[in-house]
Amino acid sequence: MSDFYNNGSKDNEPEKNGTYSYKKEEINQGESYYQWSPYDDGRNNKKQKKSGGFGAKLGKTAAIALVFGLVAGVTFQSVGLATQKFFGNDAAAVEETKSSSSSSKSSNKVASGTTSKTASAVSTTASTDVSSIAENVLPAIVQVTNVGLKEYMTFFGTVQQESTSAGSGIIVAQDEDYIYIATNNHVVSGAETLTITFNDGEAVEGTIKGTDSSCDLAVVSVEISDIPEDTLSAIKVATLGDSDATMIGETAIVIGNAMGYGTSVTTGIISAKDREVSIPDEDGNIVTNTLLQTDAAVNPGNSGGALLNVDGEVIGIVSAKLSDTTVEGMGYAIPISYAWDIIEQMVDNDVVSELEASYLGIAGRDITSEMSEQYDIPVGVYVAQVVAGSGAEEAGIETEDVITSFNGRKVTSVNTLNNIMQYLPAGSEVEVVVAKASNDYKEETVTVTLTHKIESVQ
Repeated sequence: MSDFYNNGSKDNEPEKNGTYSYKKEEINQGESYYQWSPYDDGRNNKKQKKSGGFGAKLGKTAAIALVFGLVAGVTFQSVGLATQKFFGNDAAAVEETKSSSSSSKSSNKVASGTTSKTASAVSTTASTDVSSIAENVLPAIVQVTNVGLKEYMTFFGTVQQESTSAGSGIIVAQDEDYIYIATNNHVVSGAETLTITFNDGEAVEGTIKGTDSSCDLAVVSVEISDIPEDTLSAIKVATLGDSDATMIGETAIVIGNAMGYGTSVTTGIISAKDREVSIPDEDGNIVTNTLLQTDAAVNPGNSGGALLNVDGEVIGIVSAKLSDTTVEGMGYAIPISYAWDIIEQMVDNDVVSELEASYLGIAGRDITSEMSEQYDIPVGVYVAQVVAGSGAEEAGIETEDVITSFNGRKVTSVNTLNNIMQYLPAGSEVEVVVAKASNDYKEETVTVTLTHKIESVQ
């Protein structure tokens, strides 16, 4: 546990070894430059930099620990610390879920339709008895064990060593062939093998179905044929709630594989909504997401577990905690109303092959919250270059424009754009919201036909 906390030092550097090692097929649309300014060419339209800087909103640098416990025998460590800045109540509101109500999400529909072996949905209860809620929800919570290889720098060079880590997951859907488990991207990062342990102790192998590093989400599938009949009959699909309707001060329950010991339950309240939290992804890019905050105990291994309301509905996927000697009881979860559309896309679709991969036709650079505030331009992907003959050019996207939404999803970075496009084959038509530089960055929506990646880059 010594590596999980910063032991009172606010200047500790993040431990990076093995934190984000999972390498997936990339669909590159350009590089990300997090400290780059679109106005650094000396033009007179550069605005005066505001005093206070990126971290002035909170007044100190805090350490975020990913709550993903590293397990080696009986020794527990975290995968590392990331020193990042936090924002207060002025954070942007959670993106609203597209047209899906709480009741439609609760049904957790899968594209493949009905199944001959349907797991019963977790029923909800108005009781405030946490033991009853836990008993009802536990069959929908799993333990995720990740066995992978970590690289270490030694005097003799780089060496690889097998590492075992523990996280959590939530059963969110089932069809006739698979059950689908939502978790964090950092829980499955670097996995050579994934073992899913159900509430009755039965363990089977899982497969990564999809990942999205820009919002730290992943889906793991397990073949129904691999699950013993007794275990399958006891499995439940979690009931999803409406995180947008969550109230500050209401009861919150966290269930997950804390410290790798097995599933445990902690309670507290919803402390805040719409908190902007910045942590590095597996490639070292800083990603910012808007999360729910709770004072329910969040520990290593809780990552990917459930944040529940008193009705036993999942309102968040536990993702991170604030770790500092001056801080207590600040855990964070990805709101389910935001996460569900992304999870559902992973369940319903496969990452397209390289031959089918689509291409937007821009070189993009990130506009961070800091840059947006300093230069009065929207957060998103700044268009540094447009490829001739590409879908972007045909749709009227120009250099210096900023892409703020893509295919119905808010875009905050090139990484977000890549994660969306990995499921879209060439020929797909998508709606893109663009803040036009030529019109004082007022937004307009254009339709882009994505071209073939290989043809476009030749």
